[in-house]
Amino acid sequence: MTGAEVLSQAIRGHPWLYPAAETVHLWGMMLVAGSAVLFDLRVLGISRAVTVAGAARLLLPWSLAGLLLVVPAGMTLFAADPFAILGNPAFRLKMLLLCVVAANAVAFHLGPSSAALRAETAAVPAVARLQAGMSLLLWLAIIACGRMIAYA
Repeated sequence: MTGAEVLSQAIRGHPWLYPAAETVHLWGMMLVAGSAVLFDLRVLGISRAVTVAGAARLLLPWSLAGLLLVVPAGMTLFAADPFAILGNPAFRLKMLLLCVVAANAVAFHLGPSSAALRAETAAVPAVARLQAGMSLLLWLAIIACGRMIAYA
């Protein structure tokens, strides 16, 4: 038996390990997606009393903290039954959408929209609003796909 098989059996066989990983994964997703949604809403014009730069300073640390939870917990969930999960269309779509939302975030932070992160004004370029709208839709789809993994 390989080390991966031993790990899979241990995760599936322990009464609390998989549910604990699922719970931590959900907490992490709440932090990552929640802070992304709040930031996107600000870019779209909600709460103009806070600048985009101010919102980024407040929310980015929470998003990064969420990543520190969601990645290892997700890897634990995946390790429980990797071949079945890889064959799951909802999982594959979720991974694709995560790549797209990550690329969108990188483009936001490194592209023309990044000016909004440095400005202490309420003005936001149209391209930044477009990226924020895409991000909102992507996060909704990612969450839905994550939930559908159990049923696909």
